[in-house]
Amino acid sequence: MGKITAILESAQQRAQELGLPYQGSLSPSDAYEILHSAPGAKLIDVRTRAEQDWVGRIPEAVEIEWMTYPGMKANPHFLAHLEQQVDKEALLFFICRSGARSNAAAIAATQAGYTTCYNITEGFEGDSNEAKHRNAVNGWRAAGLPWQQS
Repeated sequence: MGKITAILESAQQRAQELGLPYQGSLSPSDAYEILHSAPGAKLIDVRTRAEQDWVGRIPEAVEIEWMTYPGMKANPHFLAHLEQQVDKEALLFFICRSGARSNAAAIAATQAGYTTCYNITEGFEGDSNEAKHRNAVNGWRAAGLPWQQS
């Protein structure tokens, strides 16, 4: 069994154990490894435009807000934008700040017929530390994965 297969099987097992309705749940590092090994895999960044502008962007991510800023209201066009930008058969990895909105986006995409949706559990900024700061405990940035300040 190859490394990518092992990562995906572990992510699928994690989703089953947690009762998640989508394909799997991954760490940022595992998602990054697959993104660069699986042609056609897509990273869907569901953070708000403000978060992307102020906190940072992930190169080559498809950016579709799950909630809009200001007001944090649900984006009624999320699925339409997703359909315009990615194939329903593509391997999709959803990311937000901490994994909560991306979880909801992965559920919605799965319900809309996307067959291989994965959530990146730690998100871009990860969990807060004792001082209530993000980007130190875990997450995309803390893992040292590629990102850029806008």
